[in-house]
Amino acid sequence: MNRKKRKPQRSLRTILIVWFLLFSIVPLAFVTGYSVIKYEKAIDNELSQRLGGNAREISVILADFKTGLDSKKANYVRDPGLVYHVSTNDIGAIKSQVQSWLKSDIASGLAVFSRDGKMLVSSFKDARGEIRDFTPAANSAVFLSDQNLEKIRGSREYAFVEFSNSSDKLSLIVFSRIMGKGNRLVGYLEQVIDIDKSFLDKLKSRLKSELIFLRASGQVSVATHADFKLYKKEFFQDYMMPTGKKFFELNIRANPYGFIMYPIKWGQTEFFLALGASKSDAKAVLRNVNYAFYSVVGAVILLLTITILLTSNTILKPLNELVSAIENVQSSERPVEIPIKSDTEIGLLTESFNHMSRSVVLARSDLKKKIAELEKTNQELKETQSRLVHSSKMISLGQLVAGVAHELNNPIGFIYSNMSHLKDYAEKLLQYTDVAENDPAQLKKVKSELDIEFIRKDLPKLVSSCEDGARRTRDIVLGLRNFSRLEEAKLKEIDVHESIDNTLSLLAGEIKNRVQIQKEYGKIPQVRCFASQINQVFMNILSNAVQSIEGNGNIWITTRKSTRADGKEMVSVSFQDTGKGMTSQVMDKIFDPFFSTKGVGQGTGLGLSISYGIVQNHGGDILVKSQVGIGTEFIVLIPVVAEVKESVST
Repeated sequence: MNRKKRKPQRSLRTILIVWFLLFSIVPLAFVTGYSVIKYEKAIDNELSQRLGGNAREISVILADFKTGLDSKKANYVRDPGLVYHVSTNDIGAIKSQVQSWLKSDIASGLAVFSRDGKMLVSSFKDARGEIRDFTPAANSAVFLSDQNLEKIRGSREYAFVEFSNSSDKLSLIVFSRIMGKGNRLVGYLEQVIDIDKSFLDKLKSRLKSELIFLRASGQVSVATHADFKLYKKEFFQDYMMPTGKKFFELNIRANPYGFIMYPIKWGQTEFFLALGASKSDAKAVLRNVNYAFYSVVGAVILLLTITILLTSNTILKPLNELVSAIENVQSSERPVEIPIKSDTEIGLLTESFNHMSRSVVLARSDLKKKIAELEKTNQELKETQSRLVHSSKMISLGQLVAGVAHELNNPIGFIYSNMSHLKDYAEKLLQYTDVAENDPAQLKKVKSELDIEFIRKDLPKLVSSCEDGARRTRDIVLGLRNFSRLEEAKLKEIDVHESIDNTLSLLAGEIKNRVQIQKEYGKIPQVRCFASQINQVFMNILSNAVQSIEGNGNIWITTRKSTRADGKEMVSVSFQDTGKGMTSQVMDKIFDPFFSTKGVGQGTGLGLSISYGIVQNHGGDILVKSQVGIGTEFIVLIPVVAEVKESVST
């Protein structure tokens, strides 16, 4: 029979290509990516170090400014002319002297104040370097703030930074006291160096860096690029923290820049300098690296794909022939062999397949014979098992009939023994009736002779006793019928408690005056099952429990509702006795067919095996706990709804 050629769900060629690409490209990608990251970090580190050097250089420039101001200040405040003119409040002379000093001074401006803080003269250099004056109007005056006066009075010098809100600059200021004869305060000298955009542009041209001076709050004061003014102060605050990141990136008109934050202190004021350098060249190098990586990866993919396509045919073609031959083996009665075309592993595989094909055909022939033998043996086993099961049922039925006969013998024997008394009483009553009709005069004498008064008292008792015996007989027969339930060979809801009670009634002869039954019935639902089969399970377990008790003992019967792990509702019935118990070796075999601990001829060993099969067929289970000398407990777990198809019970 021709079979349609099957196609594999996944192509081996595709798998080989994918794996080759993974083992080649992934390491390459990892190495390249790792190198790119390390290269970028190295660029950032180098840039950070360069910017740090620039920041230190600017810090040195500011320190030189301070040194230069201090050097000039030492000459200015001790100049006799300045001391005299300030003492005499000669504004013209002061102005002339200050302007001459300012021409050769690094300061952007000089100002002189009286001892009470009033501005006398203020000269400064404009954008073109020309010296200009600021003199307050006659009807107005400029005074130092109380805060600045308080600080300069407490020391010989007070240096701070003044940030301008109206202009794009910051001022480095040094206030000094002008002392006269006898160390008497005559006034104050203010030296100012303005850090404006033109100054920053010179530094930018020299250092090749963007510069930003910021207040301690993070607000930009002056910068080389106007866009820095657009950033809110909160943006820079994180980088100003002692534990914050010192190197960060900013984009200036779509160009990436790397920045560092550098703290600076001028006198009593702390502020920050941010320096940045372009990363465009580094980004260009990174782009070239990426382009090179993509080119290499593309070339590797193309080369590997061509190589794999060429080499995979050498492997896949013999494999396809082997797959086709394997499919033919399933339907062929003769060995399927493939020509050996190679002396490599593929050839060895082909040779092994040919050997396997011959072995499969031979094994298939032997298997058919074995199957025929097994089918015959299985049929014989089924027939033997059926006879054994029937024999076990007959033995159980015989034991049951013997017990029922014994139970029926007592009430029937009692009724039979009472019948002679009833017959005697009936004859005496008839005789008494005849005398009453024929010879009433002798009635009193006959009544005494026949002891009619005793009969009147004893007869109801005798009748009642017979009724009790008949009722007991009826109950035994009814219990036997309920136990068998031959009319209920279908799945049906039953009351488990009623089934247990009916079983106990049938075993009353063995239980009476020897075994005490302790019932602990819980609230359980009705169970949908084969009633006669479940009754047979209860009968087998209870009968074994009674027989295991030597002398007097107890049996506890407990019922409760439980839930299986899969959520299935179950009814649990526990039978616990005080019998002799079982060893672990015996417990391992009690459900095995034909295993019995009873003597020869006393049991078939099928009772518990059949019971276990019945419970398993219902979707339940039987658990056993036992201890030698203590007793045994059987726990029967039955689903509330049996998991079997409805069929006639056997």
